[in-house]
Amino acid sequence: MNDIIKHLLYSDLGTPVANWAMFAFRILLAVELFRVHGMKKFRGNDGKPEVVPNPLGLPQAINNLVATLSDTVVPLMVILGLCTRVAVLPTIGVTAVGYFVVHRHDSIEVRDVPYVYTICFLLLLATGPGSISFDQLIFNHFFNI
Repeated sequence: MNDIIKHLLYSDLGTPVANWAMFAFRILLAVELFRVHGMKKFRGNDGKPEVVPNPLGLPQAINNLVATLSDTVVPLMVILGLCTRVAVLPTIGVTAVGYFVVHRHDSIEVRDVPYVYTICFLLLLATGPGSISFDQLIFNHFFNI
């Protein structure tokens, strides 16, 4: 169990430059996701909340919850670097479904947005948030490093 927690929390990227670069990357990525997609969940273009596509036929409440969390709560967790590797999973799912299902017949100009988000969040899943994060603070506290 300790090994799993270590793998989820530890993410020192090796150099201060790499850790600061990941810090900037994850903040810029998360702010953009929230600003462009998260805010639509509260007020769409006409002042009403966005209608979330449901291409997988999930119960509408679950579909809306996952989409809303992935565009509002996940960006906050990514900014903080808090439980980052687990937190990005819903966003990867939503953006991958957007790319492979919702926009599969659209032009590449439309498909590139969910594609880029998916790739960026996969990078965060693989590397973690870097050492400038709450994940690293928690890791250092519990594993005395």
